[in-house]
Amino acid sequence: MELRKYIARRLVQIIVIFFVILTVLFLLFRLAPGDPVSRMVDPDMTPEDSEYLIAQLGLDQPIWVQYIIYIKNFFVGQFGYSFHYGEPVVKIIWDRLPNTILLFTTAIILSALVGVFLGKIASWHKGKKTDAGMTIGALVTHTLFLPWLALIMIWVFGFKLGWFPINGMVSEEVWLDPDSGFVAKALDVIHHMILPLATLFLIHFGAYLLIMRSSMLETLKEDYILTARAKGLEEKVIRDHHAAPNAALPVVTSVGLSLAFSINGGALTETVFTWPGIGRELVFSVSHNDYPLAQASFLLIAIVVLISNLVVDVLYAYLDPRIRY
Repeated sequence: MELRKYIARRLVQIIVIFFVILTVLFLLFRLAPGDPVSRMVDPDMTPEDSEYLIAQLGLDQPIWVQYIIYIKNFFVGQFGYSFHYGEPVVKIIWDRLPNTILLFTTAIILSALVGVFLGKIASWHKGKKTDAGMTIGALVTHTLFLPWLALIMIWVFGFKLGWFPINGMVSEEVWLDPDSGFVAKALDVIHHMILPLATLFLIHFGAYLLIMRSSMLETLKEDYILTARAKGLEEKVIRDHHAAPNAALPVVTSVGLSLAFSINGGALTETVFTWPGIGRELVFSVSHNDYPLAQASFLLIAIVVLISNLVVDVLYAYLDPRIRY
């Protein structure tokens, strides 16, 4: 019953927060310098044609009228048409979203698995060379500047060695070839994915390693660990079956939130690698004042982040029975 009340209370909070985000996004894009029309039309367009285009986009209405239309359209699932592409915003997002999910979900899950495994080992060898080496390596990779690392990866492995493509997600010669089957196309996507995936892995796995190591060291001080040792259980059993599951709780939170924020596609990563995902579209839409596309992208991120916070909180209750709401 307490958990149900907590969920209900959190849902109310999420609705209020989301409404505030909805309003703030509307105002921010309208108050930003520049206008979408100037980026869409020929400089030689007549004032009459420009005014007609503004009216077609609904930008000639008072801002409060635009706001009402904006709220109404949101609740009926109509996000309008992209000013730049001239296509429905929903179609653009659904076309780009799978690409973002594929890259970033793979990177985060892989980083978490490796980070938790190495963090567990590092904590078990506290003060030794194994612990020092892993900790230093995690700190170095985690603090690297992502665009710099991405450009280095492209320059070394893409340009100099020529092992991997330096941009995009697919090769036209493979996907336009009628003889190319599913396996060939899948391998082509994986080939393009390796460099951005490796970059994201190097940046993120260190954080999970350090979180797991710190949490594991605290868990090993708990009374039930001492009890398990007093019972004569093997050290490996104590580490893997008693300490690690409880120590992994902070990692669960971190992974859950990382997966939520990954929906924005890591704008820097997708831009550097020209990966056709949400992050790249987000940067483009903001820089070109494409209100409908930018607003829908930010709203998608907000919804996923808010729901992920709720899911992580509830998941905690199942992973740790000691938690009470």
